[in-house]
Amino acid sequence: MGKLLGAILIMLAATVAGWHRARHFAERPRQIREMILGLQRLVTEISYGLTPLPEALKKAAMPMSKPLRELFEQAADAMQPASGLTARDSLHQAIHKSWGSTSMKNPERDTMLQLAYSLGLSDREDQLRHITLAVQQLKHEEATAQSEQMKYEKLSRNMGLLIGALIVILMY
Repeated sequence: MGKLLGAILIMLAATVAGWHRARHFAERPRQIREMILGLQRLVTEISYGLTPLPEALKKAAMPMSKPLRELFEQAADAMQPASGLTARDSLHQAIHKSWGSTSMKNPERDTMLQLAYSLGLSDREDQLRHITLAVQQLKHEEATAQSEQMKYEKLSRNMGLLIGALIVILMY
């Protein structure tokens, strides 16, 4: 009875691990799309609303889901005059704090860090160009993430189950 319970627990743990890994493959394209939409809202706020950058980041963050909303809000909060941080430093700080809670990888992180270098340093038109460039780069990464999702999501689920079965077989 104990061996059966142990085998079931091992199978269950390995399957859950596989499903967890598959969830990351599914979340990455969704989060990239959400980041693109947030940056497009930021463009709208800056160009049409003539909104200052911290307030524009707050408004762009409102409809976003948790890990990305926190990133935008942390950057906006750090841009307040009391903090004394530049737009670049505040966005860098927010990325470093909250990137681990996202499913995105280094190429998306690098794109956002590149964007941080240009925010707040130049005129409105130049900032809009840099945000638009970041959106284009993220769209490319989204296509890559979708192809990875199609390849590896189902594989991850199945591998979790199969690895659990292998461990159980090797134990007996």
